Amino acid sequence: MSDLKRAYNFNPGPGALPLEVLQQAQAELLDFKGTGMSVMEISHRSKEFEAVIQTAEADLRELLGIPSNYKIMFLQGGATLQFAMLAMNLRPAGASADYIVTGTWSKTAIKEAKKLGTARAAANTEADGFNCIPAKLDLDPKAAYLHFTSNETIHGVEFFTEPTPPDGVPLVCDTSSNFISRPIDVSKYAFLYAGAQKNAGPSGVTVVIARDDMIERTPENLPVMLDYKTLAASGSLHNTPPSFAIYMVGLVFQWAKKQGGLAAIEKTNRVKAGMVYDAIDQSGGFYRGHAKVDARSLMNIPFRLPSEELEDTFAKEAKKNNLIGLKGHRSVGGMRASVYNAVTIEGATALVDFMKEFQKKNG
Repeated sequence: MSDLKRAYNFNPGPGALPLEVLQQAQAELLDFKGTGMSVMEISHRSKEFEAVIQTAEADLRELLGIPSNYKIMFLQGGATLQFAMLAMNLRPAGASADYIVTGTWSKTAIKEAKKLGTARAAANTEADGFNCIPAKLDLDPKAAYLHFTSNETIHGVEFFTEPTPPDGVPLVCDTSSNFISRPIDVSKYAFLYAGAQKNAGPSGVTVVIARDDMIERTPENLPVMLDYKTLAASGSLHNTPPSFAIYMVGLVFQWAKKQGGLAAIEKTNRVKAGMVYDAIDQSGGFYRGHAKVDARSLMNIPFRLPSEELEDTFAKEAKKNNLIGLKGHRSVGGMRASVYNAVTIEGATALVDFMKEFQKKNG
């Protein structure tokens, strides 16, 4: 493996995976734990796979300090399915839910919820270009829940403290793109969910963390694969789960523990993001960040250059320098560096060096 050339991967999702995790998966690909089969071939009812999913759950509980009165589910359909599914399960008939809209994904979440019932925006920062965290919230004390997106992947805006809902209103969070990137107090939340492919594994599995009383809200007669109560009771094994993706997520959890846990991972993430933001701030306006300083994401860093032509050149030359995935989302343009857990300080350094050199040539 010494001659292996790995890309500096800044893709927003599917994103970078730790090399150590990929190497372990490679080593176990043909013969998982002496079974003579790949983990992709063994039965999801086997003792070997039960150990995989149970270990993944235990490691996640340890990483996040998840209390015993929360269930963990490994589901399919991505965070996008959860936009509808949580509304179906957690919002009683005739009730309304509150949403904080700070970017594309929270905007999509409320749009899906409105298809199935009443949902209102407690705040919406679209008029500001989705570049900030709202200073004030218009909260409904009778809301079924308050939903927010902790990190907006496209606009690079992150909550660093949880919004405070009215007494008795559960807090629900889409934490897809900053999942396991830093410690959080799970007890402040009633329900969290995250598509794994941005920071915790490959595409194909969504992690759901639900307080027991939220699961009890599930109404009768939901389709079985949309029913949290059934899925939680089965240990995520009601039907054939995305077994390989769950296995990979479990390896990432083990890797995170080896790094020293989420406090150590957050420290490294702050260093990496700080390097890129410093390059933007010290460029004299050649690079322009999108988010306001106090809302800057540690995971996704969107920025613009003086012209779209220069942005195209930047992306092409970056690729030639093994810096991959830097084009911004098609809806907003520009550039975006996603510096997830598995992006190394070496990778961040390579990006910053390229940014400075590119400015010298084109500034």
